Amino acid sequence: MRTYELVAPCHFGLEAVTKREIYDLGYEITRVEDGRITFTGDDEAVCRANIFLRTAERVLIQVGRFRAETYDELFEGIKALPWEEFIPKDGRFWVTKASSIKSKLFSPSDIQSVAKKAMVERLKQRYHQEWFSEEGASYPVRIFFFKDEAAVTLDTTGESLHKRGYRILSAKAPLSETLAAALIRLTPWHKDRILVDPFCGSGTFPIEAAMMAANIAPGMNRSFTAEDWNGLIQKKLWYEAVQEAQEMIDLPDDTDIQGYDIDAQIVKAARENARRAGVDQMIHFQQREVKDLHHPKKYGFIITNPPYGERMEEKEALPELYRQIGEAYRGLDAWSLYLITAYEDAQRFIGRKADKNRKIYNGMIKTYFYQYMGPKPPKKC
Repeated sequence: MRTYELVAPCHFGLEAVTKREIYDLGYEITRVEDGRITFTGDDEAVCRANIFLRTAERVLIQVGRFRAETYDELFEGIKALPWEEFIPKDGRFWVTKASSIKSKLFSPSDIQSVAKKAMVERLKQRYHQEWFSEEGASYPVRIFFFKDEAAVTLDTTGESLHKRGYRILSAKAPLSETLAAALIRLTPWHKDRILVDPFCGSGTFPIEAAMMAANIAPGMNRSFTAEDWNGLIQKKLWYEAVQEAQEMIDLPDDTDIQGYDIDAQIVKAARENARRAGVDQMIHFQQREVKDLHHPKKYGFIITNPPYGERMEEKEALPELYRQIGEAYRGLDAWSLYLITAYEDAQRFIGRKADKNRKIYNGMIKTYFYQYMGPKPPKKC
């Protein structure tokens, strides 16, 4: 089986979480960069990484790396890569994305155009033909430039890995599934501890937590671009990876995960999303305001994504809303609070400075992950 350098793009600032996941799958990390983890793996690794990784955005095969400061150098560098080892004569290929940081070549459209022409020239020479029908499977290419070094990759995933397939209904400004999973991984929450999201929206935090608790692989119920690469990755490897995922599912019967929202229709949507994810029996959704949050048990977790105040009328309500969050939290005995928000005055109105604060970009929005850590429960004898 062939070995590749595989690249897993992830949320900027959360590389350590994705790195840990890749290690846990049994693969060797070869490079860690801002927003990208490179690791070694074979055909089976392509399938398993797509199906099992919770916090990566996609899985890419690195076709090559080279320096290019001019478009001539880019053309020659792309042309020198062994595209015929990946793309068949009828393959549909294009540069779906090009990005550039601190590099002389910075125009995405120009990089895409030059790269496509170079790929065509290479395949013309190798396949001894002048025209390609491109009627077969899709082979999307992604190119990342950093300090004049180009990383050229094939996208095995297709739609981003945050598309688990369960969220057909969503609230306004939802948190992506991959970011929610990464933030949960940053906390010490475990399936035997209570978890409450008082601003659950479409249910992403509770659903991702429940999937972790039940050991449900996030990609087992969706398809991937590389499934159609019959000459490269055997179909049976995808079937085997899905079978592995199915055998690992273990639905716990005592998990306490709850999601609240003030909008009854959103709560209904969250329940439907949880049903589609196969974890509806593990989560209690309820229409409730944050000021009514209380729980008799100790050592629970609040993990949430409250409103940021994108509109002016919403901003005016934020001080009172964050005061209510602080009051509800103070009423919970020995609980922890983990909260992602773009609201700069969050700590002020919660009434306490966070024990830890991490800057994270949610899309293009700069947010803060405030971490209020409660005491650990006593060890069971």
